[in-house]
Amino acid sequence: MEPDLALLRLVAQRLAGPPLPTPGAAVRRLTCVQAQELPGALTSLALRTAERSRAAVEAALDAGEVVRSWPMRGTLHLVAAEDLHWLLTLLGSRVLAGAAQRRAALGLTEAEVEHARGVVTGTLTGGGRAGRRELLAAVADGGVATTGQRGYHLLWYLAQTGTLCLGPTRDGEQLFVLLDEWVPRPRRLDRGAALAELALRFFTGHGPATVADLARWSGLPVRDVRAGLAAVRDRLASLTVDGREHLMAPETPHLLAAHGADARRLRLLPGFDEFVLGYADRSCAVPPEHAERIVPGRNGVFRPTVVAGGRVVGTWRWTGTGARRRLDAEPFTAFDDDVAATLPEVAATLP
Repeated sequence: MEPDLALLRLVAQRLAGPPLPTPGAAVRRLTCVQAQELPGALTSLALRTAERSRAAVEAALDAGEVVRSWPMRGTLHLVAAEDLHWLLTLLGSRVLAGAAQRRAALGLTEAEVEHARGVVTGTLTGGGRAGRRELLAAVADGGVATTGQRGYHLLWYLAQTGTLCLGPTRDGEQLFVLLDEWVPRPRRLDRGAALAELALRFFTGHGPATVADLARWSGLPVRDVRAGLAAVRDRLASLTVDGREHLMAPETPHLLAAHGADARRLRLLPGFDEFVLGYADRSCAVPPEHAERIVPGRNGVFRPTVVAGGRVVGTWRWTGTGARRRLDAEPFTAFDDDVAATLPEVAATLP
């Protein structure tokens, strides 16, 4: 019998099996957690921890253990603070290659970008913190227009090039801080060591997965993925499914053997969760004929999912607010009776 890739991925990601002790440990396990939509990202990390607490994830952000920035694919992710520098160095160059063209389209000059960097640095030096509007107001007052998409691009570019990151929260908003002040003791890895580190951690935290999965997830070319894998292959287990090699941590099959019932139980995942988003080929967990139900119109916005038996069987959302809030779950076909009966209980315990 072929191994069940989806169930193995659930225990590798610690959605099933022994939870991680802290949000920091959970994000280190996954390396990067997609965080375009911050509330969902907080839930994604909380689901992988023993405490299952979004407040604990927010506390890790406020303490500087976890940060939010644009380390790969030009999109926001949560990462362990000490990892952000080397991830930006390794993965940023391909994203930045198109930045000059984008600046030209926005009418931003190189001189304006560097002037904005100086304004931002002057505003935040010495432990300063600022929300997006506050920081853009300072840039505009300093002489660089932030209208339209110029402001977002400036903040993205300054974060992508290592000046800014998003750190603590205030009244529900994450604040920008200077990266070198907020993360004073980063890890520094040369390119070969960084490629190896990324490969080992991706296949450990997401495996079983393929070279193509890591290339898609990271935005790296396949040749770089293979170079990183070559350095750590002896620390990973390999299995072949449908003629394709999948890599994972050697202990992952043992975890599934010990926690199979947990892996098969019903769970609700937020949109953009790594169980769905972390792979180029997610067909083992998401029926291809229903893939667009998760990303309607392929618009890049991933809906929250209902997972049972390791398979995505529908989507869900909250409707109403306060005491009137209720779960609205939509099956791809029809929910099994056990799933339908258990949904309210699972929803009630969702972080």
